Amino acid sequence: MPSSRLVPGLGAAILATALAACGASGYAGPDLPPPSPVGGLGVVRIAFVYETSTENFAQEMSFGAPAAAKAFGVKLINTAPPTASGSQQVRLFQAAEQTSKNGIALETLFPDLFTRLLRQAKSANIPTIAVDTPPPAGSGVTLFIGNDNYYLGVQLADALLPRIPKGAKGQILIGTDTPGLPVLTARNQGFETTVKKARPKVTFVNFDSTQEPSTNYSAWSSAVQSHPNALAYVGPGSQDAASLSEIEKKTGRHYLVGADDLDPNSLAGVAAGRVQALVDPEHWLKGYIAVALLAERALMGAPLPAGWWNPGSLVVDKANIGRVMGRQSNAASRTAYFQKEVTYELANPSKYLKPMSALGGP
Repeated sequence: MPSSRLVPGLGAAILATALAACGASGYAGPDLPPPSPVGGLGVVRIAFVYETSTENFAQEMSFGAPAAAKAFGVKLINTAPPTASGSQQVRLFQAAEQTSKNGIALETLFPDLFTRLLRQAKSANIPTIAVDTPPPAGSGVTLFIGNDNYYLGVQLADALLPRIPKGAKGQILIGTDTPGLPVLTARNQGFETTVKKARPKVTFVNFDSTQEPSTNYSAWSSAVQSHPNALAYVGPGSQDAASLSEIEKKTGRHYLVGADDLDPNSLAGVAAGRVQALVDPEHWLKGYIAVALLAERALMGAPLPAGWWNPGSLVVDKANIGRVMGRQSNAASRTAYFQKEVTYELANPSKYLKPMSALGGP
């Protein structure tokens, strides 16, 4: 997979030629400085403003962002509130507008709070990228890096359906930690539609499982107690499988569990057989690609692509849990695992880009 992008340890000679063609000095290896920013900008300063520093889905993106910053030799402000707070995140974004003139990547659960701020950044010629959650209408943001969340729901349904007998009657509980959030709504739609088509007698019970770990655990404990014989227990968010795995561990009962994201306790649940499957939205890739594209723009004058960049997803189950847990060990193991993938995606953007209008559904 040849690359014309600045990715650590891969194709140094090719990269030097490509960068020279872009008008920047060649990058000949990790011991040499990266190319100077286009137009003599000095140090390139980029920010990744993400949702929360304490939940896995956002942490994974925040791990990918500095890996890209290190690869490109740019300065990164990697910042988030300790818990999901729209007002705190707004203040962090406003600070980034002052300190990170070369670009800001934003991952938020409160996109409507940022419409004016994103327009303001555009007016100030600060490039912006929406990550994980689509940009709000009227924001002027033209690049979104995120999943086909409907398809993530399909993947989760396909992973659980072999454990639900044909002709089965009963309920599936779906706990959503942020009801109404479009990305989670799309996952639930994909899951319910796929299950209903294959098992038409199944019904769904939807409830608010909340985001914070302790309240999520309490919400799931109550749900399991009131529906002890459900066919499956499912959550589209980051904390749900972790809570359900702990409930199984404490009660000694086994349930059919599926969810999204790679919380360490959820991964342990897969390894122990308490969680059937997780769908990984490849959050690390999103953080990496966003910062890489902003760095390329500053260093090489490469324009930001427009549209929806879907980095892909992965079903995690007993077949690959050992490999995935090894990948998740530390920052270096993540970077090594994804190195070929980021090289290929950045070298072949047309394979991952769709028009923003394609976000509407299946």
